[in-house]
Amino acid sequence: MGLQTIRQPYQYVRTPLAEPDWRRLPGWRHVTPQQWRDAQWQRAHCVKNIRQLRAVMGELLTDLFYQELAADQAGYAMMSMLLPPQMLNTMAPHTPAEPGAFTEAFFADPVRRYMLPVRTDRHPRWPSHPNAERDSLHETEMWVVEGLTHRYPTKVLAELVSTCPQYCGHCTRMDLVGNSTPQLTKTRLVLRPADRQEQILDYLKRTPAVRDVVVSGGDLANVPWPQLESFLLQLLDLGTVRDIRLASKAVVGLPQHWLQPQVLAGLGRVAALAARRSVNLAVHTHANHVQSVTPLVAEAARALLDVGVRDVRNQGVLMRGVNATPADLLDLCFALQGEANILPYYFYLCDMIPNSEHWRTSMHEAQLLQEAIMGYLPGYATPRIVCDVPDVGKRWVHQAVAYDRVRGISYWTKNYRTEREVRQAGDAGPAAPLDRRHPYYDPLDTLPEPGRRWWSGQPGGSCSRIPGKDPR
Repeated sequence: MGLQTIRQPYQYVRTPLAEPDWRRLPGWRHVTPQQWRDAQWQRAHCVKNIRQLRAVMGELLTDLFYQELAADQAGYAMMSMLLPPQMLNTMAPHTPAEPGAFTEAFFADPVRRYMLPVRTDRHPRWPSHPNAERDSLHETEMWVVEGLTHRYPTKVLAELVSTCPQYCGHCTRMDLVGNSTPQLTKTRLVLRPADRQEQILDYLKRTPAVRDVVVSGGDLANVPWPQLESFLLQLLDLGTVRDIRLASKAVVGLPQHWLQPQVLAGLGRVAALAARRSVNLAVHTHANHVQSVTPLVAEAARALLDVGVRDVRNQGVLMRGVNATPADLLDLCFALQGEANILPYYFYLCDMIPNSEHWRTSMHEAQLLQEAIMGYLPGYATPRIVCDVPDVGKRWVHQAVAYDRVRGISYWTKNYRTEREVRQAGDAGPAAPLDRRHPYYDPLDTLPEPGRRWWSGQPGGSCSRIPGKDPR
């Protein structure tokens, strides 16, 4: 008997990528392929509010959906609405054009669940964990200059802009990125972009231990290309920088941007200089479900590789209702790796931002998922599931040094110090940050009853009901 005849927990079937037909949506019925491929058309027709969503969807969505969307925006959303047509088109892609069936499929759609959250998505008793924070990773506390987070000994994160071509509901930088919402007044960058970039470059010149720079935001696709190219060329002039990673979810959400001839030509110039100086230049993007990986996404990734980018890698987020099953993860990874030339790299546990409990998974579930996907993909293309532990950093989910599954608290250690921690340690001495165990918390609804009772007795842990819904 051959292995191909054995019933496996996951059965791989190669599936060609397909671009959903945007003309199935009433508002885009007359949009031509040339318009669809145009980055400026995509940006000009982003959906930013309920009125614009109605204009696209016509009668396909019933009033119930708009009511739940409005309630979520008024009471729970941490991110304002911003949906490029490319991304909206991947929601409910093969659903009959009958309002009842389409609305039901749209509510259930995995891409919709994280790009366009509604009130009924939120957890009815615990929409937020008691320890959720708006800057959950304390990145701004580790700014050495505005927009430059120096968290790891040899790596920094440069945030050049605080906007994106699309706003994901689970954004880890929801404190900084995008427009304010009724729930949240955003932190704002103060410096002019040129001044911010100058200060970032000056810090890197003075800090030769930094060899790896993640250039992000927001999203690089929102930085005017001449400005971004100038910054990258200056970065490459620093002989101490050996890795540059360009972070852009637009490879998936707005691939038309990265297919623009002027952008590809400029990136080719940057890549050629990086190659001459033996600097590793990669692009990191953000896909969470196989539906969002389309032929245009594959075309953009291939174009990036063709102009000299070393790798295009995916950093997804593990979310319930989106991709938190072995089949969902493997379907996505095979589409990325096998069809789009995008390397599956990381899946992060959803960070502990407010109103995110319905997305988050427990550490135990994440560990089981990591084990379940092993052995199907090539080793170099098997993504690591990681937890970005506040004050610690990225850790594989099996690296917890202790785990109380009843109360849902895992404990983590680290092997480096930050300047912020050394300042806070004071008389405890410089070794103190390395001696500490840092807690991370499972979503409360995944805990056994004794754990939920314990949390209900903690400050902020009591029932926090969403209006109109009964607690589970």
